[in-house]
Amino acid sequence: MKPKIIKTEAEYTEALARVESLMDAKPGTAKEEELELWSLLVERYEQEHFPIDLPDPVEAIKFRMEQEGLQQKDLVQYLPGKNRVSEVLNHKRRLSIGMIRALHQGLRIPAEVLLREARV
Repeated sequence: MKPKIIKTEAEYTEALARVESLMDAKPGTAKEEELELWSLLVERYEQEHFPIDLPDPVEAIKFRMEQEGLQQKDLVQYLPGKNRVSEVLNHKRRLSIGMIRALHQGLRIPAEVLLREARV
């Protein structure tokens, strides 16, 4: 199969097999360039056919807390007061612009995630 835009499930399966066969390509070789090309084609197909939605903002905050080993009390520096932290984490209060800015800057959570409507 020659590299081309992937349009069908069969072409996708074939392209994945080709990517797998090239995984041991040595850096700087023609095989590595071919691997990169196939990877881009596969990525384009996956983005179009298997889009991944952004996470719920509250779930993103909880995930970052877990990653950083933070507790609710540690969020007081980003959200005004213990009660506010609890309300946000329990989906009882929406994030304000100020909270979004603080969480984005302090915890490096992407703003586009924090701006989404929370799924309750």
